[in-house]
Amino acid sequence: MSDSRVRALRPEDWPAVESIYREGIATGNATFEAEPPSWETFDAGKLEAGRLVAVGADDAILGWIAASPVSTREAYRGVIEHSVYVSAHARGQGAGTALLGEFLRAVDAADFWTVQSSIFPENLASLALHDRMGFRRIGHRERIARMTYGPWAGQWRDTVLVERRRTR
Repeated sequence: MSDSRVRALRPEDWPAVESIYREGIATGNATFEAEPPSWETFDAGKLEAGRLVAVGADDAILGWIAASPVSTREAYRGVIEHSVYVSAHARGQGAGTALLGEFLRAVDAADFWTVQSSIFPENLASLALHDRMGFRRIGHRERIARMTYGPWAGQWRDTVLVERRRTR
């Protein structure tokens, strides 16, 4: 990704972030959500640490990454679940790797010790990215939820649970 950089996601980035989110939703292999949330809902539910975008040389947003706590219980304060989305036109050019790398540095610095995600097994690019970035596949959840939209509407879906533990 030679002509791009990763920076903090800002409120004014939301229209581009939402558009990339919609692209992912349209594939049917990114999320169980049928629509992106509003900016207010997204902002309230995502941690400040690791909330990033990748931008190209022209400052166009190529992708985004953000995380949420998995629980409000104190014992789980260091465990988060993340999402990473890359625009269709930027896929395969390193934006996901750059985002996930910077994200991991940011959440390590913020003292999160476990980063996890559930990925559809059909999302081979995301699984490969997470494999390359040191995540372990720790489980396969069968028929975890039924899709309500898109090409998989009405079908039960499996997910692969991946995690990365901080080593220091």
